[in-house]
Amino acid sequence: STMITAGLPLTDGLNLLKLQSSPVFSPVVGSILNDVQGGVSLSDALAKYPQVFSKVYVALVKAGEAAGVLETILNRLADSLEKSREFSAKVKGAMIYPAIVLIGMVGVMGIMVVVVIPKLTTLYAEFGAQLPFATRIVVGISDIALHWGWLIAPLLIAAGYGVVWYLKQPAGRNQWDKLIYKVPVVGPLLQQIMLTELTQTLSLLVGAGVSIVEALEIVAGALGNVVVEAAVRGVAKKVEKGFPVSISFSESELFPPILGQMMAVGEETGKLDDVLVKLSAYYATESEQKVKALTTAIEPLIIMLLGLGVGFLIFSIVMPIYNLTNQF
Repeated sequence: STMITAGLPLTDGLNLLKLQSSPVFSPVVGSILNDVQGGVSLSDALAKYPQVFSKVYVALVKAGEAAGVLETILNRLADSLEKSREFSAKVKGAMIYPAIVLIGMVGVMGIMVVVVIPKLTTLYAEFGAQLPFATRIVVGISDIALHWGWLIAPLLIAAGYGVVWYLKQPAGRNQWDKLIYKVPVVGPLLQQIMLTELTQTLSLLVGAGVSIVEALEIVAGALGNVVVEAAVRGVAKKVEKGFPVSISFSESELFPPILGQMMAVGEETGKLDDVLVKLSAYYATESEQKVKALTTAIEPLIIMLLGLGVGFLIFSIVMPIYNLTNQF
């Protein structure tokens, strides 16, 4: 976008990008450059790499080429990608602390179960101590880990592969995508993120001059959820039959009422893309607030869970020793 705006030919801009790109990405840019030099349009050259450039990306570039505003479209794409990356970084950053604490907790408990508990079990056996129920649970877990630990890892891997295989099947994927938005706390957050992507992408496509029906079809395949995809395609079919976009969205239970109401305002004023941009900003703000609320709630919950786990272990270890001391 910057180079084309500065007046450089597209081929020169691609050549500079090829030299500046990483070793992984440079061959892709080189191939696109060769295609463009051979007379292929930029959008068609990008479409050869669907794993790199999404359908939305290609459709926007194609619209920009058709309207003669490629630099404007590329600039919007750059802004959109930067915002998406910034939001993803915030979400990942918010989850780092809870993840580290959970990994540490699992590691410490694993060492206790595999190393410490077996030694104490031998001590208890030598003194013939009567073990409380909590201690018997911990000893049982320790015995399973010691004697069947070699089997646990393969079973977990097999179970993981089984779950992945099931989720790749149409029925499994549909079931998962239905349930994911119903999960407490996490579900509403994921729904807000979906709405952010939906409105942001739709605003880019509509603003680039792509027809609303085509834009909806493109967006449907870019959201990564088969249930949402089916709902958006249903909206596209209604719009194709002559129904307003706002009413079509309002009739779907998957989307909140405010989405249809705001779209109605955009349709009445002829500024649907501007309304979608505002909706995208609104949902992005809501998503960030939910992420902050989630991380704020997770931290004390993890500390409580850690305290309960450690307390249970200490109780299990100390009680037999306390009982032994009372016998003398």
